[in-house]
Amino acid sequence: MTRSTMRARLAVLVLGAATVGRAAADEPRRFEFVETHMGSPFTILLYTADEATARSASRAAFDRIARLDSVLSDYDPDSELSRLSHAAGGPPVAVGPELFDVLETSREWFDRSGGLLDPTVAPVGRLWRRVRRERKLPDPEKIAAALPLVGMDKLILDPAARTVRLTKPGMRLDVGGIAKGIASQQAIDVLRARGVDRALVAGAGDIVVSGPPPGADGWTIGVASLEPSKRPPEIYLSLKDRATSTSGDAERFVVIDGRRYSHIINPKTGQAIEERASVTVVAPDGATADALETTVYMMGREKGLEWIDSVPGAAAVYTREDADGVVRRHESGRFKDVPRSLPSRDSASPAE
Repeated sequence: MTRSTMRARLAVLVLGAATVGRAAADEPRRFEFVETHMGSPFTILLYTADEATARSASRAAFDRIARLDSVLSDYDPDSELSRLSHAAGGPPVAVGPELFDVLETSREWFDRSGGLLDPTVAPVGRLWRRVRRERKLPDPEKIAAALPLVGMDKLILDPAARTVRLTKPGMRLDVGGIAKGIASQQAIDVLRARGVDRALVAGAGDIVVSGPPPGADGWTIGVASLEPSKRPPEIYLSLKDRATSTSGDAERFVVIDGRRYSHIINPKTGQAIEERASVTVVAPDGATADALETTVYMMGREKGLEWIDSVPGAAAVYTREDADGVVRRHESGRFKDVPRSLPSRDSASPAE
């Protein structure tokens, strides 16, 4: 997972959020909390009748996110994921339930995506991280040497023993393509278990919502443009009990010799995606939304939107700059059915 907070974003707007004057004792009030985890600000917006419940529930939700971060970070050398990576080439390693579940989910999406969502991409991904710092393309020989270490066929999961084996020395794992969606979903689940059923959790571009704010049909989500720092959203969605996630090259990219390279790496080729585009996905849960947005971006408009239509409950909008320099928006079949909303002065945005 990246330490950078630079990622294609969703603007989050909350309709009916403010309480004018003194609220009745049992009337839901709006509370907002922000903490940094997984290298990004996580925002929790929730409605509940009293501050004590809001604080205790949000604390439990943040603690869950922090726990996942301590397990799944590929930057922290002491995380469980990093320790597993360092054991590559050795015998099977017993792991905790959080890590095993994430790797099982990653394998499922690897299979469903035809190998595009691959947590073993890290040996290649690390070469491209250096590119963004040094503004120099990776050595083709190093890409060629790293590619044989990539592939879920080299990762052996044993559900009965709950062990993981990375079969080749030098393999490394990065579950950043799905981790924030899982964390946001689990945070919402914690809030629900604490009796808070009107909430939003946003970790960078990964957003999961439960019930809507009082007096609203849903949480208003602004779909980010290709240049979110310069252009406001053109589409506003109204979501409840859903998840949404955005991927693209809006903020994390590098330009070298006139070519624009995204931070997203195709694990099959070892090359950065060069599509000037942004994908926003709406799905039933955070893991699905997070997995789909990255994969659809790699697939491209035509294949990606066709695949979205094959996933139950999923919808997407694909915005791209075509060869003629014109920005065009393309929608999956179900995207027209996602409820729309309008922005409001009575709104709030999560910190980025």
